[in-house]
Order: sequence, then C-alpha cells, then structure tokens
Amino acid sequence: MNLIDDPSDGLNAPEFSVSDISTAVKRLIEGEFSYVKIRGEVGRVSRPRSGHVYLDLKDDRSVISGILWKGVASHMQTQPEEGMEVVATGRLTTFPGQSKYQIIIEDIQPAGVGALMALLEKRKFLFQAEGLFKTERKKALPYLPDVIGVITSPSGAVIRDILHRLRDRFPRKVLIWPVAVQGGKCAPEVARGIAGFNVLPPDGAIPRPNLLIVARGGGSVEDLWGFNEEIVVRAAAASNIPLISAVGHETDTTLIDFVSDKRAPTPTAAAELAVPVRHELLAWTEDVGARMISALSGCLQSRGQRLSDLGRALPRPDALIELPRQRLDILTDRLGPALMGGVQLRKVRLANIGGSLKPIVLMRQMEKDLQRLEASNARLDLSLGLITKSKREHLEVRINRLKLYKLTEKKDLANQQLKILIERLQFAIIRQFELRRQQIETVGRLCETLSYKATLSRGYAVVRGGGKILTTQSEVKSAKDLEIELSDGKFSLPGVRSGRKTNSETAEQGSLF
Repeated sequence: MNLIDDPSDGLNAPEFSVSDISTAVKRLIEGEFSYVKIRGEVGRVSRPRSGHVYLDLKDDRSVISGILWKGVASHMQTQPEEGMEVVATGRLTTFPGQSKYQIIIEDIQPAGVGALMALLEKRKFLFQAEGLFKTERKKALPYLPDVIGVITSPSGAVIRDILHRLRDRFPRKVLIWPVAVQGGKCAPEVARGIAGFNVLPPDGAIPRPNLLIVARGGGSVEDLWGFNEEIVVRAAAASNIPLISAVGHETDTTLIDFVSDKRAPTPTAAAELAVPVRHELLAWTEDVGARMISALSGCLQSRGQRLSDLGRALPRPDALIELPRQRLDILTDRLGPALMGGVQLRKVRLANIGGSLKPIVLMRQMEKDLQRLEASNARLDLSLGLITKSKREHLEVRINRLKLYKLTEKKDLANQQLKILIERLQFAIIRQFELRRQQIETVGRLCETLSYKATLSRGYAVVRGGGKILTTQSEVKSAKDLEIELSDGKFSLPGVRSGRKTNSETAEQGSLF
C-alpha cells in the first residue's frame, strides 16, 4: 500500500504517526538494501564498555554510520582504525530514535594491499615514536639456551623445520605453544603465548625457556596481518625472555620483526641463530684445549729452565751461614766481659749516687722548711687577727648605724641581718682556721718525710762535735768530744787525738766490691 496517493488530492491526504512513517522507511530500506558492500574511509571510531564498535564510513561527499556488534567485532581479523580505507559488508537499516540510517557491519576488510600498507606504516610510525624499535632496549640472545620456546602452529611444516635444524646443530629441549598463525585468532593467541612463557616460574614443574621463537611460513600481507596487530607488538616488547621473530620469508616484513630482539629471515634461520653447531663447538673446544696444553707445557718448561738458572747462581747453603756463624762466636766471647764491665760500671755509679746523699744536706733542707713553716704560721695568725679585727670593727659600725633607727620593724630587720653576718663571720673564721690547719698538717707531714730522723731509723747516725755536725774524717779527728745521735737517742764519746791511730786506720782496707 502506498502511503501517499495522488498528490492532487491535496488536503484530503490521510494522516500518519511518526512511528508509522519510521517503520515504513525502515521496511523500505531494509527491503531494497538487505545486503550491501560499502567502500569508504573509516572516520570516527568509538568503542564503549559494552564491546560494540561504532564508526563512520565516509568519502569526499557523504557519511554513513556503521555498527559492529560485540560478537562480530571480537572475531574480526582486521580491526577498523581511523583513516583506514575498507570494504564493509552488512545490512542497511534505520534507527528511528534519531531519524538516521546506518549499516550493521558483518565483515570488514581493508580496501586492497595499498590500504593495508598505509595502516602498517601508520602503526610503524606510532610504535617507533614510543621507542619500541630502539636498539638499546633489545636483549642479547643466550649462546646456548637450555630450553627453547616455540610459538607457532603445531601442525605446519615450520615446527618440523625448526626441530630438524635444532637436532642437526645442537639438540635442545623445545616447548611448543600451539597458536593459530592466520585469521582473527592469530593475534590474541600469539600474544598469550609470549606472555604465558614469561610467567612460567624458573624452578617450576614446566621449565622456563631461555629463548623464544615466534615462527610462521610465508604468505600474503593479509595472511601475515596478525603479526602486525598492536597486541602482538606490545607483548613482544614486554617479553623478559629474548625473542627471535621468524615470520614469513626473507622479503616479508611485519611489525614484530622490528620489536623483537633478533629477526630471522626464515624459521630455519631462527633455529640456526638459536644454537651453535655442536661439531664446530667441539672442534673449537679441542683446538683451544690443545693450545692451552701446549701453552701450559711451554710455560712450565720455561719456568723450569729459569728456576735451574737461578739455582746455579745461588751460593751454597754452608757459605751463607759461615759468616754469621763466625760473627756469633765473636759476640759470644765478648758477651761475658761486657756483662762484667756493665755490672762494675753500675756499681761505681751507685756508690757515687749513695755518697751524694749526705745527712747534712737533708738536715739543712729540713731546717729551712721548718723556718718557712714557722714564718707561714706567724703570717697566718696575723692575718686571722687582722681579719677578725676588721670584721669586728665593721660589725660595730653597722650596729651603731642600726641603733640610729627607732622603728621596731627596722630594728628587727637589723637584728636579723646582724645575726646573719655573725653566722657568716663565724663560718668564715672556722673555714679559715680549718684551711690553715690542713696546710700546717701538710707541711708537718712533709717535714717528717724530709726529716733526718726517718733516715736514722734505717741505720744511719748523726755525729756532732763542738756544737756542729761533723761530715768528714778530719773533723772527727780534730774534735775533742763527739756526740752521736741514733734513732733511739744520743750518747757522747771522747775525741780522737791526732797522734793516735784508730783500729779502723790500722786495719787493712778492703775492696769496695
């Protein structure tokens, strides 16, 4: 049924609701354009949290909205990006809520190789700006890895070529992470494989690889496009395990080649980069071992010859000790007389020192100390008397001043001050007396220490004659009367005449030692 009959009817045309018109337009568009392909440039791209993808397809004159439902977007091999030229396949429909038409996209493909290459260059520029392709961030490959992890298809010829090449060069343990190497599942599975090998614990039940190889055979740009996806590039850049990319043939280039630590032109070449040739390594080891043995033998022979030459130049052991032995004998002969001479010299020095310690010197020193002590005591008494007199006069003056005050309060204050001054005076006098007494006791102890009487108790005696101390033998001979003082008292003896010899003079004088 046509909604509009003859236009000539004018005002007699029927009325329709907005929903009726929207439904009719929707039915008309979906009937005429049920399944179409649209070629255009991707404009605005929106990815809300629901998982759906909203985008615009445009050319130089028009724009049409497009929708990728969540289930379709998750299985897309090529994800739409702004500026990408694509061919979108889907159904045209309308959205009555906004009075707009749109395409429900079921498949989207780049519009030829040129579009893919433009997108590839755009992504390459983006990753290069982030520094993912810098040489300084690439890790060195291990020389001989214990375990090699291979991320590839388990059923293709690539894994057989890698295993065969490893077995020929240097057999190693190989862990295979099976992935799809083409289609929509390729990129997420390869990214999970790289991350999965990295999270293996070093000491776990499954050994952690020392080297990773991401491999695939040759193909078109569309076939290798999964290795250009952002998720794969970032997973390879975040790998802590050194990674070799071996995707396609030598002429094929993907973005994982730029971010990997080493690029191999083919999967077979990746196996050659992973391990050295075992036979070459053994030959090199044998050659180095032979060279080392030869060098060691030559070094030992040279050192032995050098040792023999030095041994011939050395003197005989007997000749080395003959001179020290002779010198020892001479010193041994001189040791006895030297010891006796040293003892004799020290005896003479001791006798000289003992003779210089005369009692008369000590007595004179004690007499001087006693005189000094008496003079200090007299000055002390005089000083104490002057201090006491001065204090007393000062107190009398203050008392006389206090008597001038007539008020009782001032008198009480004066009395208190007087008491305080008297107490301070008494304390000062007592302190001065105590100080002087300690000084006198100190001097007295010093006098006792220096007194000759302490010397008498050790067996010495003081000889006096004519009222003076006699210190020489001639004085004793000329004295009429002798007075000898010992530690326990004094006694007198008659003098020795000049013409009479004492028994000590007639006796034979012995040696001092």
